[in-house]
Amino acid sequence: MGGDGKVFTLAQVSEHNSPQDCWLIINGKVYDVTKFLEDHPGGDEVLLSATGKDATDDFEDVGHSDSARDMMDQYYVGEIDVSTIPKKTKYKPPKQPHYNQDKTSEFIIKLLQFLVPLAILGLAVGIRIYTKSS
Repeated sequence: MGGDGKVFTLAQVSEHNSPQDCWLIINGKVYDVTKFLEDHPGGDEVLLSATGKDATDDFEDVGHSDSARDMMDQYYVGEIDVSTIPKKTKYKPPKQPHYNQDKTSEFIIKLLQFLVPLAILGLAVGIRIYTKSS
């Protein structure tokens, strides 16, 4: 391996994000891939888009060959201080309270659901009796 085992912070590695100076973090190791940009089969944009972050997932998702993994050794420059990489958090949707728009208690709603149809029925019976007797 080419590096001297130096430990870099994410901020230090993030400074190397141009086609003239491109460093990547993969599996906790830092690689200077500047000389490989033109030779990368996926193009230099792929590598440049992975700078300034932990590119392990990007690297693993592609499914690189064993020869590509072996080739990485020549670009090794050191390790990353993992405490400087932000932790990945899983998205948790906020808990929403039970929605009651007009703040009416559920008891009143249930009572009205019973009484309103009963009142309509009573009114219909009353009209029927009134119109029949006239």
